[in-house]
Amino acid sequence: MTQPVIYSETEKEILFPARDLIAKAGLEGEFSLIRLAGGKNNRVFQLKGKGRSYLLKSYFRHEHDPRDRLETEYAFVSFAWNCGIQAVPRPVASDQVHGLGLYEFVEGRKLCPDEIREDHIRQAIRFYIALNEKKDCSEAHQLPIASEACFSIHDHLDCVEGRLRRLKAIEIADEVTERAGNFIENRLVPAWAKIKDEVFRKGENLCLKANQPISGKERCLSPSDFGFHNALLEKDGQVRFIDFEYAGWDDPAKMVCDFFCQPAVPVASDFFSLFEAEVLKHSLNPEVLRQRFRLLFPVYQMKWCCIMLNDFLAVGDKRRGFAWHTAHEDRKKIQLGKAQVYFQEFCRTGQF
Repeated sequence: MTQPVIYSETEKEILFPARDLIAKAGLEGEFSLIRLAGGKNNRVFQLKGKGRSYLLKSYFRHEHDPRDRLETEYAFVSFAWNCGIQAVPRPVASDQVHGLGLYEFVEGRKLCPDEIREDHIRQAIRFYIALNEKKDCSEAHQLPIASEACFSIHDHLDCVEGRLRRLKAIEIADEVTERAGNFIENRLVPAWAKIKDEVFRKGENLCLKANQPISGKERCLSPSDFGFHNALLEKDGQVRFIDFEYAGWDDPAKMVCDFFCQPAVPVASDFFSLFEAEVLKHSLNPEVLRQRFRLLFPVYQMKWCCIMLNDFLAVGDKRRGFAWHTAHEDRKKIQLGKAQVYFQEFCRTGQF
């Protein structure tokens, strides 16, 4: 005898509007709801029924985090799919009222850093180029500015400055927040002062004006938070890219720096020249963009140090809790350790 599926109260809250979303998508029959691990900001489920499978995302919403994660991701994936770009999951339906998105379920697995090969890098490059070959169409101009988009050197610096300022203001309430506060004040703040000085000095030598924004033609359609931490490898070797809630119009220098600075699934620096060369082929000012890659790289190393400490911020802690991550004290200890290791590695290699 088949045992009945027992859902938690939270799952019931999602299941009932999900049924309406399934009907809206023209799907028939009963679906079971299977909670998935791995979402950093959202609740993620697999919907299964009659040999079919879909991914259901319940998006985090908070009064102090005004971005519409559902609208951003669904619009970006729909744009890509409508352009014939199938390196992303197919969008199926969305429900703005309940903050739900329904997508194709990609049968794949996460890549490990030591598995990443040139073919995987080239697939990432092809995805980026395919998106930007369509950036002049009217549908592309309906897409939003990316989250934390930066169009001048000052914008990039201000973004990290704001993150550090918020981290410096965390309340010291226990041993782990005290350790974090010391790390921020004694290691990150002095390193950041050095990085800023270097950016202004080198930028002046290169005749790069810190306040000069790049032109609209130089902007790119960026997946944002782009890297193999947001990708799944299918059995046939195809890489499918996921998670586009920060996507939109941005600076290609930011996209490249994020791709190589994100710490979750690090990409070896051996691939930087290949990635850079392909992106530069599609730039109006390749030599200037090349200079900006190098100028901004340490800025993004610092940014990722700050991102790893998001759990110490009120909204970041709530977002992780919404996505069913481990108890907040354990998360903070883990993230502080990761940030310290990341920082030490780039101190060792002379990046900071």
